[in-house]
Amino acid sequence: MTERPTVHASAVLVGARAFLIRGPAGSGKSQLALKLIAAAQSGLLPFARLVADDRIRLEPCHGRLLARGPDTLAGLIEVRGLGIRELPYESLAVVGGVIDLAAADAERLPKRTDVEVVGIALPQFKVAAGHDPYPSVLAWLTTKSADQKLVAEK
Repeated sequence: MTERPTVHASAVLVGARAFLIRGPAGSGKSQLALKLIAAAQSGLLPFARLVADDRIRLEPCHGRLLARGPDTLAGLIEVRGLGIRELPYESLAVVGGVIDLAAADAERLPKRTDVEVVGIALPQFKVAAGHDPYPSVLAWLTTKSADQKLVAEK
């Protein structure tokens, strides 16, 4: 079987679902991934673990999107100012949403939007360039709105 090509993104398993973090180089994908993992360690999220940083393999399977990192990058993440570090990681996860950093069309009061990734529709959260994504992403993952909660309660 031929391996699927990778896409430029990071992914973090938060609770039972992974969140794909996309954005241009230098937009903070790895930093957001690290902050979400730290949020779980401090109890703000029920669980978070790295799936992969920088490159992701995505595969549609029975109406769900699966994410895995390439073997050569398994458990590795770039920490700006420190270099490449090793972290515990999940080798495979079901994607539950997409976080787009530095999105030109991010709105102050967005309506729920979905984005299609490899033929699978997923909830999308857009963060404008120049804004720290962590507070709003944490709120998106943990608070109720007109959308149903994405992460199970603790």
